Amino acid sequence: MKKPRKMIRRIARTDRGRKSSKLLKGCTRILPPPVSGKESVEDLVDNTFLAYNSARLREACSLYVEKILRPDVVVGLSFAGALTPAGLGPSVFVPLIEAGFVDWMVTTGANLYHDLHFAFDYPLYMGSHLADDVELHKQDVVRIYDVLLSLTDCLMPTDVRLKEIFMRPEFQKRMGTAELHYYLGKIADQAERKNRKHGVSVLAAAYRARMPIYVSAPGDSSLALNWVESVMLGSELVVDTAIDVNESAAIVWQTKQEGKKAAAILLGGGSPKNFMLQTEPQIQQILKLKGAGFDYFMQVTDARPDTGGLSGATPHEAVSWGKVNPTALSDAVVCYLDTTVALPIIAHYALRKRRARRLRRLYDKRKLYTRKLEQAYRILSAAVRRNHRG
Repeated sequence: MKKPRKMIRRIARTDRGRKSSKLLKGCTRILPPPVSGKESVEDLVDNTFLAYNSARLREACSLYVEKILRPDVVVGLSFAGALTPAGLGPSVFVPLIEAGFVDWMVTTGANLYHDLHFAFDYPLYMGSHLADDVELHKQDVVRIYDVLLSLTDCLMPTDVRLKEIFMRPEFQKRMGTAELHYYLGKIADQAERKNRKHGVSVLAAAYRARMPIYVSAPGDSSLALNWVESVMLGSELVVDTAIDVNESAAIVWQTKQEGKKAAAILLGGGSPKNFMLQTEPQIQQILKLKGAGFDYFMQVTDARPDTGGLSGATPHEAVSWGKVNPTALSDAVVCYLDTTVALPIIAHYALRKRRARRLRRLYDKRKLYTRKLEQAYRILSAAVRRNHRG
């Protein structure tokens, strides 16, 4: 005998209710307190960032504070896009470096070129993205969206100083970008002290913290344009990217050899993102040494993954390359958000929640780490050759 239709519907609703109760057990109910205007930033993050990319931002804040900033984690940070012209150097990157919340960096030459404006006290201005670019050009003003720079009062004076800098004795040799930026950082630090503008330059802060900064495409910026002109004038500076590839891989490899964990914080994408993540494929795929991928992955990006571009590549995809530890996907967060919005919130949250960490001073250790990596590779290669002969 068939049951009445109404009874079937009622039973179905009851079954769904029972299944839903099991599924939702342990989940946090969305019922935030009203915003009063008295909340701290961390209160807003914890209590009102509950869904969509606000929730991903809350998860990123939590991952950074609770796991990435543990004493046994070496933190690498990459950033692309024009972040230093937007003022994120003095506002965010310098405080993170000084607190020991980042241990090594990869960025673009453009970010470091514009960072020098702050060290040299050459002004940048807030403007409008609706400015008349023809009129700006007539008045020797250049525009980075809504950031304005004077050609005559900012860019050209920086170029003049760089040409002189690249002729100095310490630059007359072959070097990697970490060493190049260390020397630039020393000069930036001196300029900060002379101008009484302490803490405005990423390069200067990295120099003081002995933190290495790599640029993955050193020929792609005004730093390179000035370096190349100095070579035409007789400078013997040679920037060797092979040094960078080995040093960055050695940092990650040695981290694991010491029983520590490696974290990758990726702000934007592009070449800096891949340069940081490719350290693990170099260790595992090229050098055939033991590796497992980064243990923590945190990215802020506005790129889509479905177009196949690197900047949108997800941590799940990175697992297939050996870049991310396959057991660590629960500790991987991607925020689809503008870095200029997300990063100050993440930094504030971390600086309020965690004490400063001991500076690792990896710049001083990079050559030792590289020698150890090369030694391990030579030992393994010799063993493979012996096995082949046998």
